[in-house]
Amino acid sequence: MNNNIHHPGAASRLWQNDDELFSIVRNELYTAVVGDIMDQMGLLRQFLPPQIQPLHSNMIVAGRAMTVLEADVITSPAAAGRNDVLQLPFGLMLEALDDLKKNEVYICSGASPSYALWGELMSTRAMQLGAAGAVVDGYSRDTKGILQLNFPTFSYGRYAQDQAPRGKVIDFRVPLEIRGVRIMSGDIVFGDMDGVCIVPQEAAAEVFARAIEKARGEKMVQQKILEGMSAGQAFKQFGIM
Repeated sequence: MNNNIHHPGAASRLWQNDDELFSIVRNELYTAVVGDIMDQMGLLRQFLPPQIQPLHSNMIVAGRAMTVLEADVITSPAAAGRNDVLQLPFGLMLEALDDLKKNEVYICSGASPSYALWGELMSTRAMQLGAAGAVVDGYSRDTKGILQLNFPTFSYGRYAQDQAPRGKVIDFRVPLEIRGVRIMSGDIVFGDMDGVCIVPQEAAAEVFARAIEKARGEKMVQQKILEGMSAGQAFKQFGIM
């Protein structure tokens, strides 16, 4: 899959590749405006549950999903099982982590929220690979270290209990579903202090072109209101509020 975007029309004039797109997203957009555009396009179930929040309010994640499937596993010497993956300390977690590419987001689900799915050493490796962030349907730990790294990490919050004896990664780059939101590898993950939304890759060009236009229009409307224009006048003239 070629993750560099080259689209005809308005989108191609706004960005030529993922680096340019994600720079615009981080600097000009916010999840509310992207969510509004997806609502208008009939994409009504694209926000992950509100429990998934950034470890720090200034963290922004924008990148392509690298999906990771976790499962609860009871570790017992007497229960060898038939799946060799389950005999590994973390299952396929290390393989998944090392497979991260530039501008990708490690996004993990499938486990019960009773242990941490992300930590400082994982953040360090992800940063080395050029990854954009981590979004986990559960907890993260090593919070002080992650904050010092300033690696965009979105989770249920801080909880130190380790995944090693409790859960394992059983596959990656496979379809995920988090509370009814379908996530495919290559979809765009965008998160800020208001939450995390998933933009399907087949709709991304239109979603972001329209979101950029709306965000820039809102700035103009805000300036008109600051200059004294009423809300009613602003909406009548610009159709934005």
